[in-house]
Amino acid sequence: MVGVRLILSIAASAVLVAGCGAPNTAQPSQGTPAPVASPSAPVPPPLVPAMPLPDNAVENAVSKLDGLAAELLRESGVPGLAVAVVHGGKTVYAKGFGVRDVRSQEPVDPDTVFQLASLSKPLSATVVARQVDDQTVGWDTPVVDELPWFALSDPGVTAMLTVGDLFSHRSGLPDHAGDKLEDIGYDRRAVLERLRQLPLDPFRISYAYTNFGLTAAAEAVSVAAGLPWERLAQESLFGPLGMNSTSYRFADYETRSNRAVGHIRVGPRDYQPRYVRNADPQAPAGGASSSVNDMTRWMSMVLAEGKLDDRQLIDAAALLPALTPQVVSSRGAEPAMRSGFYGYGFNVGTTSAARTELSHSGAFELGAGTNVAMLPSADVGIVALTNGTMSGVPEALTAQFADLVQFGEVREPWYELYSSKLLPMGDPVGSLVGAPPLADPDPAQPLSSYVGSYRNDFWGPAVVSERDGKLVLALGPRGDSFELAHRDGNVFTFTLVTENAPPGTISKATFDGPKLTLEYFDEAVFIK
Repeated sequence: MVGVRLILSIAASAVLVAGCGAPNTAQPSQGTPAPVASPSAPVPPPLVPAMPLPDNAVENAVSKLDGLAAELLRESGVPGLAVAVVHGGKTVYAKGFGVRDVRSQEPVDPDTVFQLASLSKPLSATVVARQVDDQTVGWDTPVVDELPWFALSDPGVTAMLTVGDLFSHRSGLPDHAGDKLEDIGYDRRAVLERLRQLPLDPFRISYAYTNFGLTAAAEAVSVAAGLPWERLAQESLFGPLGMNSTSYRFADYETRSNRAVGHIRVGPRDYQPRYVRNADPQAPAGGASSSVNDMTRWMSMVLAEGKLDDRQLIDAAALLPALTPQVVSSRGAEPAMRSGFYGYGFNVGTTSAARTELSHSGAFELGAGTNVAMLPSADVGIVALTNGTMSGVPEALTAQFADLVQFGEVREPWYELYSSKLLPMGDPVGSLVGAPPLADPDPAQPLSSYVGSYRNDFWGPAVVSERDGKLVLALGPRGDSFELAHRDGNVFTFTLVTENAPPGTISKATFDGPKLTLEYFDEAVFIK
């Protein structure tokens, strides 16, 4: 569910799940000069791979993709998958598997458009890098220079906060700050304005993944460029790259004739198209849609350090900060374990073959799962897009491919590892999930005593009314309503399904005189 909770990326979870690999090359001791490449050396020592690739590494890995992809769909039940590989600046594989929609059974092909979810973030980073190249902004441009109305809870942090801070998730904002506001109907500006009410972790030394933090940075860049983000991306990146099926507008995705419909997991190997996810409020972080044929052009440009064919679309120096570590995102739990890092919009990690890997995952609880992984030293990248909620399929496929390229064999049970971590993220939340009704609950007060408007500055008003002998709770600017069922005494419950609340989620609503506490909404207290 990214746009929601960040699912494990290749860069992070390969470290956390698969454990340690080859030992690091010994570093020169302090005071000892680092080795210097001779004039005839093809690359300086820091770029020398720890081990060579197998013969015909990419070709042999590509030859296995048909079988790997088909097996993952069979084992998982995910309805549709598209995969593409680039190598040496060319697309060497692009294929679709399964169906766009289980109802119509139309097949997926390389031009099928999928929602990217958080795979939108590295795309956005390259949009920003183009503006850095044009000197419209810098990665170190303070956000308030372009958005004077934007603030965090610490004025000192607000003044120093840069575009790069928000693109690397080191602002101090809480994990996924603002996502539930979007769920109940707040637009982009309203969510961004409310971020100033949240407590902060230490600035620039803590990592917490935030969709709306990155979106704030993208808004600052678009203001500096004088164009809405969606148009800026089209004119500065998608158009020049020939990515004609890619957009940050949900309306564009919705009107594509060849598009994959989102499916949610309703049982083992059973995915159904029950919900629609419109991520426009956080578009730079999670609202893009694209095909694998389009994504090959973007991957080739990234691997070529900003070059498209013979044209330098983005200066390599402007792009490099996005592709190199800016903050520790997953610290090793023991000295021998590889840590994970985040650049600007990219996960940056080290594989067990001691090769740098650029990656990102994306997922919607309401029906998308995506992953990209690139090995710059091998000049190869793979993208996998699915139309099923978090399953582990795209992550497993790209990890299998990376193993094949580097070692000539798949070395870990990647689908088992990823699915064991990701499938539980689709479980319902709430302390009463699975709890049976009470045999002898305390009675409620007269329903009229609970009726009224309860105030909370962050979430907005919670309006409780009585309708047909039952209580109804209304939240958010749309007035989303939830029927309250009596549980015990002054405790009621309600159910909801959103991008952050999987089906079966139950929240308590507890009345205490003039106070109303809503469990799902971070135990927020509303005052009458």
